Amino acid sequence: MSLRRIPFKKERTSDKVTLISFYVIIIFFSLICIYPFYQVLISSFADEVTLIREGYKIIPSQFSLDAYRTLFGSSEIMASYGLTISITLVGTIVQVIITAMAAYALSGTKLKYRNFFNLLYFITMLFSGGLIPYYILITNYLHLTDNLLVYIIPFAFNVWNMFLLRNFFSEIPNDLIESAKLDGANELQIAFKVVIPISLPAIATVSLFTALAFWNEWMTSQLYINDSQFYTLQYLIVKMVNNVSAASNLGQSGLAPGMITVPANTLRLATSIITVGPIIFLYPFLQKYFVAGLRVGAIKG
Repeated sequence: MSLRRIPFKKERTSDKVTLISFYVIIIFFSLICIYPFYQVLISSFADEVTLIREGYKIIPSQFSLDAYRTLFGSSEIMASYGLTISITLVGTIVQVIITAMAAYALSGTKLKYRNFFNLLYFITMLFSGGLIPYYILITNYLHLTDNLLVYIIPFAFNVWNMFLLRNFFSEIPNDLIESAKLDGANELQIAFKVVIPISLPAIATVSLFTALAFWNEWMTSQLYINDSQFYTLQYLIVKMVNNVSAASNLGQSGLAPGMITVPANTLRLATSIITVGPIIFLYPFLQKYFVAGLRVGAIKG
């Protein structure tokens, strides 16, 4: 009896050592990932002159809120913040619904010319008309200049996300769908009451990617928006940082005395914090779905 316990004890000891080693590696890797964000956060509260003189330190010797006062002192920032949040929410909902519907249609076998439509979608991932035809389409044909719909309509469908969802929907047992049809459910009822509810990992993963894309979008404002009240947060911050950097450079060159204290460096850090803030708060709610969604299309059966 004792001879049988020895290998078992050795095996459990080795498992504990391996588990502890994994924890140490994960903690060390987490600290490596967290430290840059901490450095950006703590340095955004540093005094501009102190940051230039002392560089980046774990704890700055002198703190200042000048960067955040510059950002939130303007009513345009707060207005664009609310606008960007609204565009992200509406755009994500619209794109996920339309993309999921297309994925559901192409995941079945009853749609005629299904392979032909898949080929057409795939071709659009390889080739595009370019920026100039796209600009002409938006401005001359869709007439979306200075229109909030320019943030929604051109991005209402995503081919890559459609293929991800199609692969996930294809793994759903056909018997489940057939049983729903026997109960009298139509295609819309099957999609919204059967397929989508059991596909939350894929839906959450695609929603996170879509929300990130809408939240970080700034080129649309630069190309199609002339009215400042329709600027997104990202584009408005880019303009503000460029203006402050130009003012700071004038001060350093002696052309505009007194402008050296403009918080150009800390302003860049502060903008990074306020732009990633909502995403940081969003990610924990989607983490469990996101991890499961990474396996989309990985298992066939």
